[in-house]
Amino acid sequence: MAEPVVQSIHRDPALFWWILLPITIVMVLTGIMRHYLSTLLQTTPKQQPLPNIKQHRSLMHGVNLRNNHAQLSPASFAARRNYTVSAYKEGVFLAEPDMRGKARPNPMTDPAMMEGMMGMMKGNVAMMVPQSLIMGWINAFFSGYVIMKLPFPLTPQFKSMLQSGVGTRDLDVRWVSSLSWYFLTLFGLQPVYNFILGSDNAASQVTQQMAQAQMGGGMMGPDQDPDKLFLSEAENLEVLEHKSLLEGIEDRLLATIA
Repeated sequence: MAEPVVQSIHRDPALFWWILLPITIVMVLTGIMRHYLSTLLQTTPKQQPLPNIKQHRSLMHGVNLRNNHAQLSPASFAARRNYTVSAYKEGVFLAEPDMRGKARPNPMTDPAMMEGMMGMMKGNVAMMVPQSLIMGWINAFFSGYVIMKLPFPLTPQFKSMLQSGVGTRDLDVRWVSSLSWYFLTLFGLQPVYNFILGSDNAASQVTQQMAQAQMGGGMMGPDQDPDKLFLSEAENLEVLEHKSLLEGIEDRLLATIA
């Protein structure tokens, strides 16, 4: 059987010193700068009023009950569901019971909302502007260079990710272009940032996006009606078909022993 032909490219060793190493150093320094810039621009979050915290935690209690109902016995689940559904329908946990059934005020008139939006815009500017400048710098001076070869095999699906800016279809997928190296360092330097800045740092773009997504999904939006959210969750609990994991556990245990 004929052995596969090994593809080799004769590269100038200076590519390491003049392209790969400068891009890596610039990306590390940019991440450190973004971390300290985000720290300077970060505003101290205001403490939420106690009724708002109670409202949010009460809604999350119903969501957790619906997601983890299988761990409860039928009697325990029925008691919890009846109490939760009744409280949701009566508006017991609403932070502003007087606003029930009324139109929600415009969130843009809330100073706290505007301050939060300004803080988010500052974070986006600190994150996007340096990356745009670096990408333009790489496109202007280092576009089209093949700078390194990965030491492990890859499938052809990685070709578009590793060879951006190089229009060669027959090139081995393990070769990495300068523009692709920029994207690899952009998303792969988190361990370096953790070592230099500590685990709680703002240098990683991916970490910031995940944190923003978690904050947006864990709190009620200012334009959402809490009463409608409670009623919707009460309906979800009412139509939920409960099946406990403890049902038939004696028979299953005896079956494993026998």
